[in-house]
Amino acid sequence: MAENSNDSPRRKPQNSGGGGLQGWIVAAIIIGIVGFLLYSRQATLATIKYKDLEQMILQKDVQKVAVVEGNKTVEISLTREALQKPEYRKELGNNRFIIEGPHLKLDVVSVESFMRDYTEFLKSPQIDPNYKNTLYPESIERQDIMTMVWQLLPFIVVLGLMYFLMSRMAGGGGPGGAIFNIGKSRAALFDADSKVKITFTDVAGLEEAKEELQEIVDFLKTPKKYTELGGKIPKGALLVGPPGTGKTLLAKAVAGEASVPFFSLSGSDFVEMFVGVGAARVRDLFKQAKEKAPCIIFIDEIDAVGRSRGRGAMPGANDERENTLNSLLVEMDGFGSDAGIIILAATNRPDVLDSALMRPGRFDRQISVDTPDLVGREAIFKVHMRPLKLADSIDIKKLAAQTPGFAGAEIANVCNEAALLAARRGKTAIDMTDFHDAIDREIGGLEKKNKLISPEEKEIVAYHEAGHAVAGWFLEHANPLVKVSIVPRGIAALGYAQYLPKEQYLYRTEQLFDEMCMTLGGRAAEDVVFGKISTGALSDLERVTKSAYGMTTVYGMNDKIGNVSFYDSKGQGEYSFTKPYSEETAKIIDEEVKKLIASAYTRTRELLVSKREELEKIAQELLKKEIIYQSDLVDLIGKRPFEKLTNYQEFMDSDSDNHIKEKEQDKGKEKKSGKSEKKVEEEV
Repeated sequence: MAENSNDSPRRKPQNSGGGGLQGWIVAAIIIGIVGFLLYSRQATLATIKYKDLEQMILQKDVQKVAVVEGNKTVEISLTREALQKPEYRKELGNNRFIIEGPHLKLDVVSVESFMRDYTEFLKSPQIDPNYKNTLYPESIERQDIMTMVWQLLPFIVVLGLMYFLMSRMAGGGGPGGAIFNIGKSRAALFDADSKVKITFTDVAGLEEAKEELQEIVDFLKTPKKYTELGGKIPKGALLVGPPGTGKTLLAKAVAGEASVPFFSLSGSDFVEMFVGVGAARVRDLFKQAKEKAPCIIFIDEIDAVGRSRGRGAMPGANDERENTLNSLLVEMDGFGSDAGIIILAATNRPDVLDSALMRPGRFDRQISVDTPDLVGREAIFKVHMRPLKLADSIDIKKLAAQTPGFAGAEIANVCNEAALLAARRGKTAIDMTDFHDAIDREIGGLEKKNKLISPEEKEIVAYHEAGHAVAGWFLEHANPLVKVSIVPRGIAALGYAQYLPKEQYLYRTEQLFDEMCMTLGGRAAEDVVFGKISTGALSDLERVTKSAYGMTTVYGMNDKIGNVSFYDSKGQGEYSFTKPYSEETAKIIDEEVKKLIASAYTRTRELLVSKREELEKIAQELLKKEIIYQSDLVDLIGKRPFEKLTNYQEFMDSDSDNHIKEKEQDKGKEKKSGKSEKKVEEEV
């Protein structure tokens, strides 16, 4: 936040209600003035009687008589000579100076009755015939002010509504407003008045990314430290990584750490159906940023506006998104001076971004925000466990080992689920059992306690999962097993096996082949035991097919296809409409994939036939306990024949036993309290 808060005030929202109130006041004043001008003189006219009117006519003092039908009055105008007579001065008052009438008025009960009597009076011989012709009354329509207001009320309401809507559209307040401000930027400004409380201490497992961003923050705080050596401040940094890894959290930490204004918005905020709106918002955003410089702009999900130009566009069509991107490119690296403006952006789809947006000079740094490793997950668990009440048995290293591939958002969800489970069970502290169940829920979904399946299906599921376990146990390069369960979870999962993959980034052919064999262990076990197969291997077959095609067409691991790859790593869409190979090559690829999967299935089936006794032991134990752990497999079929351990193994040996004991203690408590535990079956 800026040192002087007056230098970087937040934009004050426009007062949409004040304009409407002032409009109503102005309308009321206008109506009051008009009514006063029309009816003030009528209200001050002196009232006379009918006999007085006849006497005045006989004296030739009356110039004109007019009947007002709307309010049943007769207005009388006097001659100039009569205005000079002293007997009228008292009644006329200031009206005697008005030459034109009316000067007096006569209230009547009925206009028809007055006209009848007045007409008869004019027939009197005492009245001069020439004078008589000027005395026939005129008929005029004039209403009182209330009648006029009621007649004008619909027009007043319509005009007031129009004024209200126009003020809302111009002022930008409320739904449907800001039509005239549609080109204004929607970025939220965080400065000294609205400081973000998240800092780098709240971000764990992303040390390299934190270091890169910390350097940018330090540059803004102490620029001389870097500029003295001739360095220039980076113009932008792009955060790239899978969903849930903490890209937006890092940006919030930058906002909390930086002592400069911070503009935050999403890429979709630039997208509108109106032509030119996105480009106008980009220009307005940078205009505000230049006024607040030095400052930081953060654009989340920039792929919404930064996609490669020309992709999917119709020839000759106007693409509003491309116009917006062009404006963004110009503002980021144009002739204008953008000194002191740093742009941060985040995306999980860097392959679709335009190459002009990715080049140095716009985004000088591309910071990778990947899923955390073992050490990173341990640090993330510590951050999310701060507000939790934990039992003494909690071992964070073991939890980090049991969550390979978990992103920061998933670890946060595990911690929250563990707290909810402990509260549901009436515990005063969260123990390892709650965390294990929360991890199971995150991996396999919610436990389906009311899902009932037949004993035959339950037996098929048990042998299916036992096949996975045996194949993984006796294949050297397969990931070590942690747990096997036949408790239904999620939408369609009747069972699952959890493994611990290595922290590695390169895979050899034999590793991928062993993984395929382990995945086919369930289908092969059904074939070996029952001589029939079921639909339970759907997800297994999907994984195997993708892996086989990847080995053949992406990684060049097939002798017949050769060292070629048909993968479009940059996502430029060259292969969108046509295959990058001929029909003959496509036929060879399909044949090689079938051969690869068939050889993996044959190898897995032969392994399970040779290990039939071990397969039976594990399946029967699953039918008995529903969940078995790595220690159970050691007791049933002995230690794994491969001595090479993964970097997780040291954490897992004792943890499985502890988890079993905690489960048994929980079950014992439930039995003592009279609770009956339903046994449910799972689907593969």
